[in-house]
Amino acid sequence: MQRTITARARARATDGGTNRWVVLFVLCVSLLLVALDATILHVAVPSLTEDLRPSSTALLWIVDAYPLICASLLILFGTLGDRVGRRRVLLLGYALFGVASAVAALATEPGVLIAARALLGVGGAMIMPATLSILRTVFPDRRERATAIGIWTATAAIGAATGPVLGGFLVENYWWGSVFLINIPLMALILPLGRRLLPESRGAADGPWDVLGALMAAAGVLGCVLGVKRAGAGEPLLALPTAGPLLLGAGLLVLFVRRQRRRPHPLIDMRLFSRAAFTTSVGCIVIGMLALVGLELIAVQYLQLVLGLSPLETGLRLLPLTFAAMAAGATGSYTLRRIGPRRMVGWGFVLTAGAVLLLTFMGQDDRPLLLTVGFVLLGFGLQTTLFSAYESMLSEAPQRSAGGAAAIGETSYQLGAGMGIALLGSVMNAAYAPGLASVPGVPAEASSAASNSLGEAYKVADQLGGTAGAALHQAARHAFVDGLHITLCVSAALLLVGAAMARRLPRVMECPAEPDGSGDAYEVYESCRPAKTCEPATACEPIGTRESIGTRGPIESCEPAEALQPAEPRVPATREAIEPAGSGRPAH
Repeated sequence: MQRTITARARARATDGGTNRWVVLFVLCVSLLLVALDATILHVAVPSLTEDLRPSSTALLWIVDAYPLICASLLILFGTLGDRVGRRRVLLLGYALFGVASAVAALATEPGVLIAARALLGVGGAMIMPATLSILRTVFPDRRERATAIGIWTATAAIGAATGPVLGGFLVENYWWGSVFLINIPLMALILPLGRRLLPESRGAADGPWDVLGALMAAAGVLGCVLGVKRAGAGEPLLALPTAGPLLLGAGLLVLFVRRQRRRPHPLIDMRLFSRAAFTTSVGCIVIGMLALVGLELIAVQYLQLVLGLSPLETGLRLLPLTFAAMAAGATGSYTLRRIGPRRMVGWGFVLTAGAVLLLTFMGQDDRPLLLTVGFVLLGFGLQTTLFSAYESMLSEAPQRSAGGAAAIGETSYQLGAGMGIALLGSVMNAAYAPGLASVPGVPAEASSAASNSLGEAYKVADQLGGTAGAALHQAARHAFVDGLHITLCVSAALLLVGAAMARRLPRVMECPAEPDGSGDAYEVYESCRPAKTCEPATACEPIGTRESIGTRGPIESCEPAEALQPAEPRVPATREAIEPAGSGRPAH
């Protein structure tokens, strides 16, 4: 009987029986495009700069407009999808993303390209939380949802790592606008597919949507991310352009939290943060992304500027990290069931820290085997951590708040990425600059200019020429590698902090029901148990369930052979716990 109920709920969750794995495919393709766009532009910057001739400020906004706008609007569109329909917001994001890609590809002025990148950020903010919240709806069974999230997180890793490779190929063979143009045919394909196959779902729709709160959250996140990015670019932390946005953003976020706590129908249920597993998962996502993005940025500089690899060769060197991430996503569900969230996140961080320490053996010369092994361990360990953290965070949130929870997770992802560039970049700069303070034969002004970055040092060395230029070139290489080793050690320490945080996660992967009527159909049915007496069939549908999963018509009643009564709160009769191996308890 329980299996029959589960099958019915799954069919309803996909809006008329559309195969949920087909839905997952559509969601992953859309996520792949967004992840690609976040990194594919980086290798096109030199070609773009030569063609459009933007100022230094305009070039900074061309690169940063997309992540800034996307990060700031995630909460707004995530919670809006809970109210008006996640599928509707997602389809609008598809259309906007395609139009903005066409404008960016054909831009002939820096201002037009900046505006197009901002529109791409708006489209990305519509797509990213909607994909995760729809996934939460169509996979109500936590065990299947774990598999789906593993595929989803692996897709994000593939997009981020494939971006530089694909971008390098396109720039070398076509023009810089081709990195945007590839989005258009894919969006033209996925928009009708999404309209046909994706189910509509909504969350809690009680009370008016808090427009002011959504704008406060957007402005607060924008200020924080902007301040963090400026700090990562080397500007002093206490300078007004850096400290001003940080303080203003933090203040707005504090006011947003206070406003949500007072409202009877908040955008985001702040009670989620009272759950240790939810808060810890969010923190682990921040630390994981902090390490990944900061390390990738430094690794790219090392491969190109120290080893002298081309952008395409650099992307190919990073492919082992992508393949390892794919393997971690593919095996993540099985691993989570076997060892539980606490061990999976904790050991994932430890493995990543070990990989980072292994990379400290990098030097002036190319060591392909060492880099490959280090990148494989780094990709597998970090993807294992991110997968389990995302799965635990999403499973802690009820279905009615899936959009808000997904937006929190994606905002944490973006903040972690910005903080990684700022923190590890600052450590790298602080460790690199002293090595150029007194190079024999090099004027103080040249040494000061060379201390800004390794690329700048090479330019200064070329201008000096002769013995002084060669000495500066060699000193800059040595200083960069020494700074890289210090930065890797700091990153390893942060990852070990994440491993300690993981001790607050549940020891086992639990599959509880949601007896409060806020869950989806599968969880509501699972919260029923047989009564002692046989009575006529009783409908097992709490108020509000039908709208939350997008079903139409009356829901089927429970079997007449036994009346089904709601289980005791928080102690569902069909609760299942996936015990880790060797725990002494039988796994169900």
